[in-house]
Amino acid sequence: MTQPVIITVAITGAVPRKKDSPAIPVTPAEQVESTHEAFEAGASLVHIHVRNPDESPGSAPELYAQVQEGVRKHCPGMIVQFSTGGRGREQAKRGAMLYLKPDMASLATGSVNFPVGIYENPPDFVEGLARTMLENGIKPEIEVFDLSMLYNAANLVKKGLVKERPHVQFVMGVPNAMPARRSVFDFLRAEIEDVLPGATWVAAGIGPHQWEVNQWCLESGGHCRTGLEDNLRITPDRLAASNAELVQKIVDACAQYDRRPASPAEARQLLGLAPVH
Repeated sequence: MTQPVIITVAITGAVPRKKDSPAIPVTPAEQVESTHEAFEAGASLVHIHVRNPDESPGSAPELYAQVQEGVRKHCPGMIVQFSTGGRGREQAKRGAMLYLKPDMASLATGSVNFPVGIYENPPDFVEGLARTMLENGIKPEIEVFDLSMLYNAANLVKKGLVKERPHVQFVMGVPNAMPARRSVFDFLRAEIEDVLPGATWVAAGIGPHQWEVNQWCLESGGHCRTGLEDNLRITPDRLAASNAELVQKIVDACAQYDRRPASPAEARQLLGLAPVH
C-alpha cells in the first residue's frame, strides 16, 4: 500500500502582503476560504498566522478564534495549528491565543538569526510556551531552524514539558539559518531517529527551495509543508494562484514516490491526535 503523507499548508505568514502577491489571504474570511480550497486539494493540516486590519502581524485571540471556528466548520477533521512565531509580536502575546486549544501550535526551541534581526526564543520563554501547550492539551510542532534546536527539543521531552514522539519540522533555506542542502537534510533525518525515536517529521523549504524540499520529503518518507507563507511561486517564472495550487502540486507528485495524501483522520492518527467525532 502507498504511504500516506500529511500535507501542511501554511496559508499566510507574518510578512505583509505585497502588491505582487494578491493571493495571500489576510482577513479571517479570506483565510478560511483559502484553507478550505487547500483542504479540498488534499491538505490535512493548516498552519495559521493572523493579521491585524492594517495587515501587520496579529496577536488578537479573537482573530485566531474566528479562523479556527471557520476551519472546523468548513474543513471537517482538518488539524488546526497556531503559530507562536515572533516576527512583529511581543513575547508576552505570542501564546495569548493558546487557551483556544487548537490541535497543535508551533514551538521554536531556540533563537536564531534572521536576515533583519534575531528570532529570540530564550529558554525560560520556550519552557513557558511548552508548559502552556501541555496544560491545554495542544501538541507542539517543534520548529528546528538550526541544529541545536533538535537537541533542545529532546531536553524538553526529558523534562516532561513535551510528550514523547513529538512532531518536528526542519526549516531549511532561511538566510543565516539552516541551509537547504541534501546532505544537511539527510543528517537531520538520521539524527532525529537517534535523538527523538518515534518522532514524526516534516521539512519546510523556504522560497525557491520549497519544491525541492517537498520532493526530498516524499522520497524519504517524511511529511510535506507548502503554502504562500514560504513561497509565492508555483514555478520559477509564475506566481501561485492560491495555496490550493501549491498543495495540488504535491498531490500530483505523490504517485511518483508511492505516496498519497493522508486524510484528516489518518493525519490525526499519525500525529497521535484525538479523532473528531
